[in-house]
Amino acid sequence: MKMINKFLKISGGKNKKPNGSVGSGSGGERGGSTSVSKSSSAQEGKFRNTEGKSQSTKKSAPVSKEPKSSAVAAYTIKDLLRPSPTFQQTPQNGRVRLFIEKLRLCSVLFDWHNTENHSERESKAIETKRQLLLELVDFIGKSKAVFSESVVTEVMKMVKTNLFRTLPPKVHKQMVDPEEEEPVFEPAWPHLQIVYEFFLRFIVSGDLDVRMMRKHINASFVNGLLELLDSEDRRERDYLKTILHRIYAKFMMLRAWIRKSISLTFYKFIYETEHHNGVAELLEILGSIISGFALPLKAEHKKFLKTVLIPMHKVKPLQVFHQQLSYCVTQFVDKDHTLAPTVINGLLKIWPAVNSSKELLFLNELEELLELTQPEEFEVILKPLFRQISLSIGSPHFQIAERALFVWHNDYISSLIADYRSEVLPIIFPALHVNSQNHWNQTVSTLTLNVLKIFMDLDSDLVEKCSKAHEEKAEGEAKRKENRITRWEQIEENVEKGHPKNPE
Repeated sequence: MKMINKFLKISGGKNKKPNGSVGSGSGGERGGSTSVSKSSSAQEGKFRNTEGKSQSTKKSAPVSKEPKSSAVAAYTIKDLLRPSPTFQQTPQNGRVRLFIEKLRLCSVLFDWHNTENHSERESKAIETKRQLLLELVDFIGKSKAVFSESVVTEVMKMVKTNLFRTLPPKVHKQMVDPEEEEPVFEPAWPHLQIVYEFFLRFIVSGDLDVRMMRKHINASFVNGLLELLDSEDRRERDYLKTILHRIYAKFMMLRAWIRKSISLTFYKFIYETEHHNGVAELLEILGSIISGFALPLKAEHKKFLKTVLIPMHKVKPLQVFHQQLSYCVTQFVDKDHTLAPTVINGLLKIWPAVNSSKELLFLNELEELLELTQPEEFEVILKPLFRQISLSIGSPHFQIAERALFVWHNDYISSLIADYRSEVLPIIFPALHVNSQNHWNQTVSTLTLNVLKIFMDLDSDLVEKCSKAHEEKAEGEAKRKENRITRWEQIEENVEKGHPKNPE
């Protein structure tokens, strides 16, 4: 009996050692050390019966089990303020469990709209969470092959908890150029920035199994990111732009959905709200997507050009995102030059009549499109195009007239005009003649004379012919005006005499 008791004491003492190592190796799973101490007696009986097995297990590299997220209650500030070991202080076999625990701790949220009234305890917890997030970013950059199913679930839960939120009311009721107005900053950015950086590194990781991620990175998740793009904080929109682009590149099954969701966002912007802070970022994403389209272009892509990109030129805040929009449109024409007439005619139909700053944007984009237009397409849109350019040349706004005349400084466009000069000059000659005679701005007058000189050098007979036709037209108009005045005078004279007879 004494020998049996002695044996039990020896075996119990041996097995307490591995039990204690499990408690420290867990890296602080919530209540981990407590659960180990509570179950020590049950573990002793288990180790007594399987002492040989435990010794053999010790030789192989033990893998710590990951805790189930569904069995753990939500963490609080109290949990966040408890001391947590670092990854360097934790054995290799306990780091995954510690990683999961830190993810759960980082799901604790704070009220950032009332930061002045934060207690010292809350301020300390905010800083603790920031440090934990930095540890996670560092860990995910250095560790390899830790993305099991349970780890990915915890990562996505933490990311959604922190990022997916209701955006605050907009400070700017209308879309404004970020360079002209004071920027708006998200109060929670000290935490959000690190969460975005963490998720970006997570998405681009080569150890991530795309098939396993399909149930997490899905249509609902993409829609959540697209809604966040309406944030007024430009820093957040930049992160979202990069993340969405990475998701589009990595998850091929979501590509059609992403394009469709962006289209729906643009439809609502064009025809309902005319206000969305992330339009420029979405267009930047589309620019890189369009550049990767295979030829021939699908009907879906051509429809997007006609029903989304061209009508988007109509909205009032065009100047906020015109550079990105122009790039997308020119990418289409660069891919397929037969689309040039469609795009240019679309712009001519919605050409601004009284908004001079918007008309300058149209003229800039028009020149970029003409550089990509082939002669056969140029011939198709020649007449409506130069009727509009003629109106711009004759504009009393000197910047518009100047910009329209600068088209002749482009060598390729100038060569196209030279080839079709017999059709172009009769359309624009009246505007050139008026400018050369009495335009109030000296620069515009000089540019007009230079354009006339170009045509004189190309075909002086054509210039003389157009000049003569313009004089005849001007004389005919003057004669009709004189006849109209004469008829009104006769009508007034007949009324005064009491004979209201319309003169023939």
